[in-house]
Amino acid sequence: MEKDLRLSLVMVLLLCHSGRSEQQTFCPYRCQCFTPSQVLCADERMTSLPRNMSREVKDFILMTSSVAYLFARSLEESPQLTKLIFLNNALRSVHAQALEHLPELQELEISGNPWLEHLFLGTFSNQGNLTRLLLNFNRFKTVLPGMFDSLRQLEILQMKSNIMLSLPPFLFLNLNKLRVLDLSQNKLEEVERETFCGLAKLEMLKVNNNLISNLKSDTFYNVSQLKELHLEGNRLTQLADDIFSVLTNLQALNLRGNLLTSFSDKVFGSEPSDLKELNLKGNRLIELSPLSSLTSLTDLILSSNRLFNLTEDVFKNVTALENLDLSENQLTSLPTNLFRDLFRITALHLHNNNLSSLDAKLFEDQMLIQQLFLSNNQLETLPLGLFDLFATQHTMRLHGNPWKCDCHMWYMHDWVQRNSQDIEMLDRMLCESPPFLQKRTVVSVDRDQLVCHLPKEGIPDLNACSLQASNNTVIIKCKTHECSPVTVKVQFLEEDGTVTEHILKKNSNYSQCSNKEILESP
Repeated sequence: MEKDLRLSLVMVLLLCHSGRSEQQTFCPYRCQCFTPSQVLCADERMTSLPRNMSREVKDFILMTSSVAYLFARSLEESPQLTKLIFLNNALRSVHAQALEHLPELQELEISGNPWLEHLFLGTFSNQGNLTRLLLNFNRFKTVLPGMFDSLRQLEILQMKSNIMLSLPPFLFLNLNKLRVLDLSQNKLEEVERETFCGLAKLEMLKVNNNLISNLKSDTFYNVSQLKELHLEGNRLTQLADDIFSVLTNLQALNLRGNLLTSFSDKVFGSEPSDLKELNLKGNRLIELSPLSSLTSLTDLILSSNRLFNLTEDVFKNVTALENLDLSENQLTSLPTNLFRDLFRITALHLHNNNLSSLDAKLFEDQMLIQQLFLSNNQLETLPLGLFDLFATQHTMRLHGNPWKCDCHMWYMHDWVQRNSQDIEMLDRMLCESPPFLQKRTVVSVDRDQLVCHLPKEGIPDLNACSLQASNNTVIIKCKTHECSPVTVKVQFLEEDGTVTEHILKKNSNYSQCSNKEILESP
């Protein structure tokens, strides 16, 4: 709260200074007049509003003062005001007629007053021209029915960071031009069916970071024009089928930080949805149904859930998808065709899972990929050709995996060497095994060090060797496996004690032979 208020204060000061003028002849005591139409008073010693302000003043801003009360006649000398801002003051009470003399007011903010607990009915009765009303960071516990009935031109209404437990039905009934409604960071526990009646032009609704655990099936009745809906930071455990079906213009839905264990596109009804952004981060999802109706979805965030596996058809119809975040789940494997036909994906986050292997064809349709994060999984190697179809420059993360630096890694090693400039935190991409390469960076290992050692069962049985002598010729015959790396050394001991050695090495390379077998195996 304090950070938001400080930011607001800085912004107000910057806006005022941007039009500063040398003309301050009639400026009220302890205030600053940056233009003839702007007055800023920011003095904690002020206990009442300044008097005798010029009739040229259109914008009046009062910040960080000790003004505690707005009386019925406090502002009667300035009926010409169009903007009135009370920010971070000590207000305890606003008289019901305090704004009665300001019919031209278009923008009003009363925010950051820790002792202001309510407003009286009729406070806004003469503000028919008001388009913007901000009532943030106060101590409002409730809002009286009919409080906003006269504000028929209102487009933006914010009441965030209060302590409201409930809202009366039909509170916004007459706000037919309202586009943005922010009720975030309160203590709302339930949203009634009639709460949002009348908001035909609403574009953005925020009710995040409350204690909402239940949304009635017709909660969003009569707000069909809503484009952006924020429900993050509540306690939603389930969503009824069709609950968002009336929101036919919805573009962005944020359900981050709730308690959902499953999600189905049935919440949008039976018709294809125009939704573009869906955020389900930080829930408790263990199940995700196929998102068949979300054909326009471009951004999908599923990170920080409990997903263990995904069905092959879960993204089948989401062909407009560009950004997909599956990080911080419990995925151990991914179906081969999981991303098939998702040609538009540019960012794919799979880090912080338990993936131990990837299919060679997993990314064959992601030619336009620009960002791929596979860090902090259980990958030991990557299959041949996994990244070969990437057509654009990309950013990759591969660190935090237990890479096994043997002959199985030839493809990945060569790819890393060629694309090292595209791999972030390359110095943290380390070999886990074999022991003689442990903790070495993959990029620093030479290719000929990536070998697969012959298992014990592959060592030839030397007892099967036979020795024959004929006509001053010694013949040694040993039956060996096709890929056995056998070397025969013949030593001649001369009379003077010198040794002459002749070496015959079988013309085979086990590492190559082993890799050939591995690559050809199913």
